[in-house]
Amino acid sequence: MMEVVDNSYPGFQFSNFARNENLVAKGFPMPNSRKTGTTIAGIVFKDGVVLGADTRATEGDIIADKNCSKIHYLQPNMYCCGAGTAADLEMTTQLMASQLELHRLNTGRQVPVVAANRMLKQMLFRYQGYIGAALVLGGVDKHDSHIYSIHPHGSTDRLPYTTMGSGSLAAMSVFESRWKPNMELEEAKQLVRDAIAGGVFNDLGSGSNIDLCIITKDGATMIRPYDVANVKGQRQGKYEYKRGTTEVLSTTVRPIQIVAETVKKVTVEEMDTA
Repeated sequence: MMEVVDNSYPGFQFSNFARNENLVAKGFPMPNSRKTGTTIAGIVFKDGVVLGADTRATEGDIIADKNCSKIHYLQPNMYCCGAGTAADLEMTTQLMASQLELHRLNTGRQVPVVAANRMLKQMLFRYQGYIGAALVLGGVDKHDSHIYSIHPHGSTDRLPYTTMGSGSLAAMSVFESRWKPNMELEEAKQLVRDAIAGGVFNDLGSGSNIDLCIITKDGATMIRPYDVANVKGQRQGKYEYKRGTTEVLSTTVRPIQIVAETVKKVTVEEMDTA
């Protein structure tokens, strides 16, 4: 009698794909993935790049976190905004930050932004979209200022401005109408703020505050929060009205007549404990 030993492999497993396809063919529906929501954006301005993100983390129809940080550290000269599955984004950016730091230690030089883009796209393509990470990578190196959009399946684009997430269309409309080359810092910050606010106010999956990250050749500055888009109302004391505030036009008093009812006598029998 031979014992069957199951081989265990690290990483994602695709052995059940054919089984799932057969179940669907027989009428068994597969569970639907939950829709995630976020608005992230980045632009190139005169002296560097500005990244922006909202702070709402959703779990289906539930707001799981109102102050989630979606701008992740990779290197002192580059940061990354993430949209998609929160756990995938955290683990992906932490893993990439460690790999980029090893790259810097081995070469003794500042890591180019294009190297981070290549490492991220190769990793995501390897998992064929099963890692739900949509990224906006921004950074400044000795070559230039860079903004990359990285999709979960591994495709990338280098652009002067880009948006991702469920509120990306609202944010992109702001960029399309107002972005221009060689913008000043304050103008660039306001533009990214307005783009993220467009997603916050027009997308149910985006909300709460607006975070910004400014990266120049001198370093990176995180501003968290840069703007509180949805300010919670304050309780204005006690919501009571003084007597006489509302005029009493007439008063009618009706006496209540209580009719005595006959009370039935209830006999209680003792429980037999013998």
